[in-house]
Amino acid sequence: MLQPSGPLSERSHADLHAFLDEQRSAYAALQDVGLKLDLTRGKPSSAQLDLSDALLSLPTGAVDAHGVDTRNYGGLEGIAELRAMFAELLWVETDQIVAGGNSSLVMMREVLTDLMLKGGVDSERPWSAEEKVTFICPVPGYDRHFTLLDWFGIDTITVPMNADGPDADAVAALVASDPTIKGMWIVPTYANPTGSVVTLEVAERLASMTTAAPDFKIFWDNAYAFHHLTEDEAKSADILSLASAAGHPHRPILFASTSKITYAGAGVAFLGGSVETVRWYLGHLGKGAIGPDKLNQLRHAQFFGSARGVREHMAKHRAIIAPKFDEVDRILSERLGGLGIATWTRPTGGYFVSLDVLDGTASRVVALAKEAGIALTPAGASFPGGDDPHDRNIRLAPTFPVLGEVTTAMDGVATCVLLAAAEKLHG
Repeated sequence: MLQPSGPLSERSHADLHAFLDEQRSAYAALQDVGLKLDLTRGKPSSAQLDLSDALLSLPTGAVDAHGVDTRNYGGLEGIAELRAMFAELLWVETDQIVAGGNSSLVMMREVLTDLMLKGGVDSERPWSAEEKVTFICPVPGYDRHFTLLDWFGIDTITVPMNADGPDADAVAALVASDPTIKGMWIVPTYANPTGSVVTLEVAERLASMTTAAPDFKIFWDNAYAFHHLTEDEAKSADILSLASAAGHPHRPILFASTSKITYAGAGVAFLGGSVETVRWYLGHLGKGAIGPDKLNQLRHAQFFGSARGVREHMAKHRAIIAPKFDEVDRILSERLGGLGIATWTRPTGGYFVSLDVLDGTASRVVALAKEAGIALTPAGASFPGGDDPHDRNIRLAPTFPVLGEVTTAMDGVATCVLLAAAEKLHG
């Protein structure tokens, strides 16, 4: 279908009317197909999960490289060989990392709980004793981070998430004078959903900035640290060393997991921080746990073999999902390019594409897609409270469907964007 050249906003009313009629017809045809496709969450595909099926025959034996019988109690910090492996990958020392259960999100909740009830290593009192607790949230951002804050009753302040990370000037200005601001979220490498990578300069600024709260925390959620889509692999900033050098060693708490590396529901999560932070975390964890699933940790250690083994494994993931991201960009470029109604990210890693449509139309696009059998993440999900003030952002998650389904789904999404834009501009 030929489209008017140039931005839609510059078309005459007659041209817009004709364009609207075309899009209504295209959308009716889309509905007639009877699709049932899901782009809502960043889940590994079955092909990606199959890459780790050797785990099902591991571990061979139950004793780790240090002679620990992983079937028994103990070892709250996790087995040493897996900690050493991921310490190398995450730029930390082995005594600065904990290997836990399968969910880094659970670790985040545990840390917030401990901070609220007991305070941190550098806290004067529990956070719950404060008049108010506030977190800075770069947006667009990760909806589950915001859900946690809402559950704890923690207030939020948003700052823009730029290509080089959160707006460091805005963050520094906020934390300098407001002691209720106790922390911030960051997905530093291939951020959810924009794919942004925090630069060394931004990381240094965040690690060294003056904060009114003496126990300000950076929740450094490195969920996609190894999830590259190109051979030019972004390296995460060494936030722990930067903070230590700046005199704030307890400021960052790092999280990561193998959830999108091996099995999403049976991986291993990691927490990193200063030696004192690790001791603080384990001290609280030990009140309700005796040890993690060390057998699962051992099977992961044997499966990977080394940090290099993790990197080689992730190259196999890249071969599966990179074509899907290429297809998203191709279709959006061909269908929406040059019309002035949408922009989108072209990430070099991670699990998402962030799509911005005409202000005031994201909710309409999502609703149209749903009616056509294409499930998208709710509009506004990448903002605290689900409130996108411009109603423009949509998070796309192309990893789970097979490539052909990605093509079909994105072609349908483009049709919905075109119809919503035509309705908006035609009036």
